[in-house]
Amino acid sequence: MQINDYKHIYMIGIGGISMSGIAEILVKWNFQVSGSNNVTNEQTEWLEKNGVKVNIGHAKENIHNEIDLVVYTAAIKEDNPEIIEAKKYGIPIVERGNFLGEITKLFKDTIGIAGTHGKTSTTSMVASSFLEAELDPSIQVGAFLNKINGNYRVGQSDYFIIEACEYAESYLNFQQRSAIVLNIDDDHLDYFGTIENIKKSFEKYVSHLPENGLLVLNREDERCYDLRNFTKAQVITVGKTDRADWHYENITYDEDGYPSYDAYKGAHLVNRMTLHVTGEHMVFNSLCCLALCDAYGINPSIVAGALKEYSGASRRLEYKGEVNGAKVYDDYGHHPTEIAATVKGLLNKKFHESWVVFEPHTYSRLAQHLKEFASSLIPFDHIVITDIYAAREINTYAIHEDDLIKEIKALGKEAIHISDLEEIVSYLKKQVNQGDIVLSLGAGNVTKVSQFLTK
Repeated sequence: MQINDYKHIYMIGIGGISMSGIAEILVKWNFQVSGSNNVTNEQTEWLEKNGVKVNIGHAKENIHNEIDLVVYTAAIKEDNPEIIEAKKYGIPIVERGNFLGEITKLFKDTIGIAGTHGKTSTTSMVASSFLEAELDPSIQVGAFLNKINGNYRVGQSDYFIIEACEYAESYLNFQQRSAIVLNIDDDHLDYFGTIENIKKSFEKYVSHLPENGLLVLNREDERCYDLRNFTKAQVITVGKTDRADWHYENITYDEDGYPSYDAYKGAHLVNRMTLHVTGEHMVFNSLCCLALCDAYGINPSIVAGALKEYSGASRRLEYKGEVNGAKVYDDYGHHPTEIAATVKGLLNKKFHESWVVFEPHTYSRLAQHLKEFASSLIPFDHIVITDIYAAREINTYAIHEDDLIKEIKALGKEAIHISDLEEIVSYLKKQVNQGDIVLSLGAGNVTKVSQFLTK
């Protein structure tokens, strides 16, 4: 397909973080864009302010013969009324990942940041560094990034920095020169089935990189490190020890939990790095960014300046404000590995007591990782579990919130279940005190808790 052959592009699920970013890129390129979404959200409101017609709800009446291409997100099924109507009109239909792949072909140097965890933060770091180096990249990232006042940017250079998501293998459609693969973990098992299938998918992903390309890999993750055997691109490894091409030493934390560390390339001390985000996982992410930028000829001091200024993407341990003198944070973590890393970073801060409101994301993920979720949450002093966020699923797993609470109690910690978000807010306002920390945690509606608490 040739994107420029189309004039009016209709996007089903336009309110998603990736779809909305694509929509805004298309508007910048002077396409006529419209679409639909199940609910109104920040993305749909932003799009409408920028002249994009957004229908709330999916209806066949939204499709007409002036539309010449329909793009849909992977969550949309074939029985969607807009999909059915588009087929009646003979309008070409393309899934989001395929369409984004076509966009990557318009750039000579697309850089993808992949991995089960950490993609958004690392994409944001790379994007911030390229901007600091005045390389004028185009960017698409899976969260709001302050430096670009959104989740996309249209630049004038050949560089396109993009978050490469493995779900439904959409990243296999991308035409990239370079990639970072941060880790390979057992997530999205509703799609992949097994960790072996996830690994095979990443093998395909790196095999698409050209001989003049670059692949930055996690030396500490054996599944990830093994990808070096499936690519023709130059491989650079990053890790905790000097067995990696790049490694870090001498991490220290300030009273806000922000780390500083020494970055080494081989035996050479490159720079003392200071971050404004928390957790050792962010140290690793930032070192991957530094290694990639170095290969692109960006001075490490420029990267160090960009990363010191970078204060995180939205919903990545994002500080929201205070309630009763307690600091309130919000995080997107929805897999036990992500939660464990977030908790470790959060608990580096000084506080009195810690509170978490956790919203499990999808029935399948909770069923598959029930014990791991419980283990990841017990470092908190107080645990509130809200309703499971179904997303694209129905509960065929016979899993319930009480199952998680039982696992938590079996580990010696108390937890309570409160369904209503406003009731949770009222409860916390009565309970939290000066010097406490509060975290709303999950990929669904739980973010509203931190918003309501800090109003």
